Amino acid sequence: MRLLVVVTYYHPHWTGLTAVAQRVAEGMADRGHQVTVLTSHFQRGLARTEMLNGVRVVRLPTLMRVSRGMLMPTFASAAARLVSQNDVVQIHTPMLEASLLTTMARRAGVRTVITHHGDLLMPPTPFDQTVQWIVTALLRRAFAMTDRVIAYTQDYIDSSPFLRPYAKKCVPVAPPVEMCEPNLGTAIGWRDELGLTHRQVVGFAGRFVAEKGFDYLLQAIPLVAREMPDVRFVYAGDQHPVYEDFFARCRPLVDAVEPYLVWLGLLREQQKLADFYAMCDVLAVPSRSDTFNLVQVESMLCGTPVVMSDIPGGRVPVTLTGMGRLVRPRDPVDLATGLLDVLSNRSDYVRPRTDIEAVFGRQRSLDEYERALFGSLQERSFL
Repeated sequence: MRLLVVVTYYHPHWTGLTAVAQRVAEGMADRGHQVTVLTSHFQRGLARTEMLNGVRVVRLPTLMRVSRGMLMPTFASAAARLVSQNDVVQIHTPMLEASLLTTMARRAGVRTVITHHGDLLMPPTPFDQTVQWIVTALLRRAFAMTDRVIAYTQDYIDSSPFLRPYAKKCVPVAPPVEMCEPNLGTAIGWRDELGLTHRQVVGFAGRFVAEKGFDYLLQAIPLVAREMPDVRFVYAGDQHPVYEDFFARCRPLVDAVEPYLVWLGLLREQQKLADFYAMCDVLAVPSRSDTFNLVQVESMLCGTPVVMSDIPGGRVPVTLTGMGRLVRPRDPVDLATGLLDVLSNRSDYVRPRTDIEAVFGRQRSLDEYERALFGSLQERSFL
């Protein structure tokens, strides 16, 4: 089949959303489908059109960034041409242009499938809240017209007020997770190099944005350190994403616990990331909101248990595997209690890599994606 994937950012941009979009696109190409990605030319030096791992990538010129999105003046004309050339259009949301795409596809008689990566939650500034209101209204129109919606878990589908009106269209498909095995010797050496040999190590990873809840972790650090003075908290990720400087808002909290913090920056190489997870005794995931959070499954695959907020969608990996502990969201005291428990009783929470792969295997996810994208293609049963 011919698949058009539309996503605001694509490789080499790196977030959980773009990672899922790339893995699904390449997975469908590996299975013999003809895959085209329509995305933004968000970075100078990138080719406007190229083949990447069997996927044709078309990057459109951008006028400016608007919060987390990109204005692409030629989007409408390029999308209209490509929609008509494909059998299925997969739209990764949140995305400003989603309703335009579903309208075009319906007129062309082309099936649309939306992969919903989470309800839109913007920073609490007047501008960002205005953007959220406008984009959410446009998304509602897109979801009303699409044939099918893919969400990460049934738990999130059942809990999302945004998805509730479209529940009959929704199917749960866990995202494909890829993580190589860590090099334990390298991880131990890295730990020594950072001066962490005889310390408890708590990792945290991802973009430093409000939805990840790292401010709650910063508030929990003194509570953990009071019981375990040798503990250190090691961060891997982008401290200053261009659309939200949450780190600046957290600066007083950071300064208060700076002696306990180690900053690694963004780790782009998968092997380096695997060694980071293996270096840690536990991974903290204190999210305010998260449909799944790939880092927790990546950490589990590397042998490191997690402490995760008990929130819809995000709690599913811990619930299904038992490799970690759930804590009350937005509660630094309960977060500290959970971290201390896992650090003190780590062996109780560790599971074999094969157990995690059995639940969150890449091929299983791609099988389900293929059925959701191309199954019953001749029947527009969700309209």
